[in-house]
Amino acid sequence: MWPLQRSLAAPRLGNLLLLGVLVLLVGPSQTGGQPQAFKIFYAPDWGLTHLAIHNKTGEVYVGSVNWIFKLSSNLTKLRSHMTGPVVDNEKCYPPPSVQSCPHDLAQTSNVNKLLLIDYAQNRLIACGSTSQGICQFLRLDDLFKLGEPHHRKEHYLSSVAESGTMSGVIITSPHGPPSKLFIGTPIDGKSEYFPTLSSRKLMENEENADMFSFVYQDEFVSSQLKIPSDTLSKFPAFDIYYIYSFSSEQFVYYLTMQLDTQLTSPDASGEQFFTSKIVRLCVDDPKFYSYVEFPIGCTKDGVEYRLIQDAYLSRPGKQLADSLNISEDEDILFTVFSQGQKNRAKPPKESALCLFTLRRIKEKIKERIQSCYRGEGRLSLPWLLNKELACINSVSPATLITPLISI
Repeated sequence: MWPLQRSLAAPRLGNLLLLGVLVLLVGPSQTGGQPQAFKIFYAPDWGLTHLAIHNKTGEVYVGSVNWIFKLSSNLTKLRSHMTGPVVDNEKCYPPPSVQSCPHDLAQTSNVNKLLLIDYAQNRLIACGSTSQGICQFLRLDDLFKLGEPHHRKEHYLSSVAESGTMSGVIITSPHGPPSKLFIGTPIDGKSEYFPTLSSRKLMENEENADMFSFVYQDEFVSSQLKIPSDTLSKFPAFDIYYIYSFSSEQFVYYLTMQLDTQLTSPDASGEQFFTSKIVRLCVDDPKFYSYVEFPIGCTKDGVEYRLIQDAYLSRPGKQLADSLNISEDEDILFTVFSQGQKNRAKPPKESALCLFTLRRIKEKIKERIQSCYRGEGRLSLPWLLNKELACINSVSPATLITPLISI
């Protein structure tokens, strides 16, 4: 891992899009070989939240408040689909088919919180903030709504309206079981309704009763992690915010931000501190026994940057690869961190752009797992275990943590 840092005001992608103008550089045209002219897509007044670019056609799908847009590769608007406002109340619990809501309903804006392309089924998954977080399936070609599962508790994914706190990864099985959606989301204190991390079935038929059901579930264990009620009793404000996610080889990764229970007093009137962590889970582990997390951040001249704002996994160009003495085929995680550990909602303007190689991240995780097998260190995951536990020889490495990675 290497530093590429300077003082800058670098908001996350979601905040950049809130400016309401989306500009992308498009490549040379197939006919003349010259770059196409810049296009500008003017968003509605309330701005944009997410985008997804088709890896073959280059078409751009954009999530907004109350709208989903489809743009051509040069940002010409092709289609739009309205998702709100809808009649709702944030206090209404799912599912409405089982229990009626005793609270007054009103027209409520639907904030797009998740936008993923399901290539296997030629559809877009667009999850919003209303009705405790239900998702629509839209046909890629024309944004026609294929379905909106909402009859079962599992169809409701998150009640938090904040757009940049939920992230998901689709894992496709070409010749096997249904595809899987790994989804991480804040729960806003509703641990009885929402797991903070889970893997769900993506059925071919949008109306299939098993849509979004857990990949595995029996009487004792299922494909999910919940924030324990004991943790929420001690730290009512505790939550996990999922900033970015990706898959690599047989793993799914999340970059998260959560309340630091080691530094924050249980007293709600005290100062709150946050820490950023990278989470890893094996895609073929339906019981989540492979769950690993550890802190991640940057240091520069003795100053710590611990508040993750955004990230992107990509490969370097030749000039960057040469300057870092690595191959152009190396996966690099580009990250932006704000200074310190306070003010998650309004982080300091002082920030750092930090680069991690995915290879080095995997090495650090492997080293930590092996050291815990040897009985070294602690299973430092107090939010899940409710206490600190020492590593024991040959202990199952379900929850591991390492010191802050300095770049």
